[in-house]
Amino acid sequence: MSSEEPSQSAAAEETGEKKLSKKELAKLERQRKRQEAAAASATAAIAAITVEADDPLAANYGEIPLNDLQSKEVSGRKWTEVKDLTEQLKDNTVLIRGRAQAIRAVGKKMAFVVVRERGFTVQCVLTVAQDVVSSQMVKFATSLSRESIVDIEGVVSVPSQPITGASQQVEIQVRKLYCVNRAVPTLPIIIEDAARSEVEIEKALEAGEQLVRVNQDTRLNFRVLDMRTPANQGIFRVQCQVENIFRQFLLAEGFVGIHTPKLIAGSSEGGAAVFRLDYKGTPACLAQSPQLHKQMSICGDFSRVFEIGPVFRAEDSFTHRHLCEFTGLDVEMEIKEHYSEVMDIVDRLFVEMFDSLNEKCAKELEAINTQYPFEKLKYLRKTLRLTFEEGVQMLKEAGIEIDPFGDLNTETERKLGQLVLEKYGTEFYILHRYPLAIRPFYTMPSHDNPKYSNSFDVFIRGEEIISGAQRVHVPEFLTERAQACGIEVKTISTYIDSFRYGAPPHGGFGVGLERVVMLFCALNNIRKTSLFPRDPQRIVP
Repeated sequence: MSSEEPSQSAAAEETGEKKLSKKELAKLERQRKRQEAAAASATAAIAAITVEADDPLAANYGEIPLNDLQSKEVSGRKWTEVKDLTEQLKDNTVLIRGRAQAIRAVGKKMAFVVVRERGFTVQCVLTVAQDVVSSQMVKFATSLSRESIVDIEGVVSVPSQPITGASQQVEIQVRKLYCVNRAVPTLPIIIEDAARSEVEIEKALEAGEQLVRVNQDTRLNFRVLDMRTPANQGIFRVQCQVENIFRQFLLAEGFVGIHTPKLIAGSSEGGAAVFRLDYKGTPACLAQSPQLHKQMSICGDFSRVFEIGPVFRAEDSFTHRHLCEFTGLDVEMEIKEHYSEVMDIVDRLFVEMFDSLNEKCAKELEAINTQYPFEKLKYLRKTLRLTFEEGVQMLKEAGIEIDPFGDLNTETERKLGQLVLEKYGTEFYILHRYPLAIRPFYTMPSHDNPKYSNSFDVFIRGEEIISGAQRVHVPEFLTERAQACGIEVKTISTYIDSFRYGAPPHGGFGVGLERVVMLFCALNNIRKTSLFPRDPQRIVP
């Protein structure tokens, strides 16, 4: 979702998400009370285990008292991360902390606990042995609730057969087991269910078996559990890398990172889709983009700037790709001769980004692909550029007639993406020289035809991710354009005035972080790539 995107369509695909009814809210409240009762019952059961007949090994297991978790001391103990548990550590004693992902008893004298940390898992084995593991310790282990935080100390062993239920191909022979924090006995969603792919669910149905399908509403209501799945861990680590690559590339190109205000006096994009508020008695709104202030920064002689920050859109867009709040990746730069200089940055930035993600995020992409299968993005070493007129002609030749001076809707964007893939073998391309009438007021018209503009959009898999353009830097012309677009000039007077003191030709672009990740991974809904999404019907959790 680009920060410069023109008015968003309110129709299109439904998200399937709805407001919770009174009945559903009552159901959630009943579920909460049941969980509290179950937790109280579990606490009593744990107490019974703890005070059971004297156990000489009692110090080797149990609940860690809160007092010991209040930064009481620095012990100097060495911790090992689950991902580092390999055959090289055979016969070494290790100390790990993680979640009890699965607990399985084998009679009364043996139990398995699969511990998960940051997406990596290891199988821990408790076997009753004199002076090592007691039956009470095994009983304590099997009393743990799934997703509880545990500390385990034990000896690394290498089994003769491959381990299928954990990522690490070693086991830990448990010597000590402590519960750091206990999860409620009944979780609102089970991680294994939330991690299940549609392919797996459909195959089970064909075989006459019904598996639990966790719908999107439920996932978002209990997002703190949903984000623990391997796919979600992968999605947000990929998202982190997109942001990191964006920043590092631009810094290397001489750009300066800036932070602009999100409380502003007037609309930054035009139109009515703004969140309005009272600012100490003065009407204000949340910024639809950093557009005005990043241009003012260019006038302040920063030459090249970028920003990573929140963007707010109040439009009632119930689609798979729109949010009311998203993270904008914005760029602005001086232009020496032609707005193609801005497209050059887009070209090199995203080719480097895609290369880096494929190389450095292979494990994360594999985890995403397991739950949400997708084909790797096809892109060229030199990004394809087509004019808007050429795009319209391609559609016309395919039998699709559209207004040559109108915008592309979702359907025509996808169709053009198909045609481009078939003809040029790429799913990533730039469409430029858009009709002026469908661009923001600050867009520079084309030198040879005022009906067109020095602007561009960028597409991935047939969907728009970036809007950019050369800006109007002449204050009189900017005033004229703002009035023509219905913007109250006095609300942006400081912005226009900043061009009265000498302004270089400049341009830039904006891209939505969540949309980049969604389309790179071919996900079907932007809510999957927003940690806590905000749309017209959701403001919690």
